Amino acid sequence: MFDAALINLLSPPVLAFALGVLAAAMRSDLTVPEAMMRALSIYLLLAIGLKGGVALSGENVGAVISPVAAALVLGAIIPAIAYGVLRWVTRLGPVDRGSIAAHYGSTSLVTFTAALVFLENAAIAVPGYAATLLAVLEIPGILIGILLARRHLARTAGWGATLHEVLTGKSVFLLVGGLAIGLIIGPSGYAPVAPVFTDGFRGLLVLFLLALGLEVGQRLSTIRQGGAGLIAFAAVFPLAAGGLGVTTGVLIGMDAGGAAILGILCASASYIAAPAAVRLALPDANVALSLTASIGITFPVNLVLGIPVLAAFAQYVTPS
Repeated sequence: MFDAALINLLSPPVLAFALGVLAAAMRSDLTVPEAMMRALSIYLLLAIGLKGGVALSGENVGAVISPVAAALVLGAIIPAIAYGVLRWVTRLGPVDRGSIAAHYGSTSLVTFTAALVFLENAAIAVPGYAATLLAVLEIPGILIGILLARRHLARTAGWGATLHEVLTGKSVFLLVGGLAIGLIIGPSGYAPVAPVFTDGFRGLLVLFLLALGLEVGQRLSTIRQGGAGLIAFAAVFPLAAGGLGVTTGVLIGMDAGGAAILGILCASASYIAAPAAVRLALPDANVALSLTASIGITFPVNLVLGIPVLAAFAQYVTPS
């Protein structure tokens, strides 16, 4: 477990994020042009959607229908709960609460990867559709978080108009559109563009997280807006969401490995897709709050505590 945690903490994207924070703390003149940041956001969102759609296209419908349905429901419930809890434990406004809820409703690819390593080392079998659950959980949480935030920005529009604005906005449109394209083209159609959207993904992700690190470092003092309530939320809420995911997985008949991976995905918080989406859809949101909570607190807590605890819980509650 600790080897997996160390490997992920020392991965290039995480180190690039730390470098960005350090550059801001040292008042370096390092900057990333806004146009480049927007281009990176568009690329990452489309790439995530495409790869998720391709993963879904290769699955047996009968085997994944219940887990996917459960993931969709959890993807809608968790950000809504997060939004309500944040209203109770912090004094943040609706836009920042929606931004944070979008991050905690979505998922972390790095946490998912660490979970696979841990479960493999623990000899806990993981179902083949695990990556599909990652793709499915990526989108609804972002959509619900943005919807909750933008509902308060629309003075005259009702829920229908707000939902239309969210669904046709750049961020969600790219994620859902990419997912649809991936489903249609499948692995064979994806192969010609794989060098761009798979091989190039990690390199561009490093640049994206460097820029995010700069932004967080420049606005780190604003974490005081969330206060102790936000810190407590970032440490405790993921474990509660993860427990809900494990319980749901067991109730629909998933084995220990499937329930564990569903719970860990529910416990994770996005620092790739959600920041990219929020930057486009909620330009007034303080992204530093969301990123400091998700990558500064939740990410290491999940690596050290969340993954083993949720795996053990899944084994304990799964019928023999």
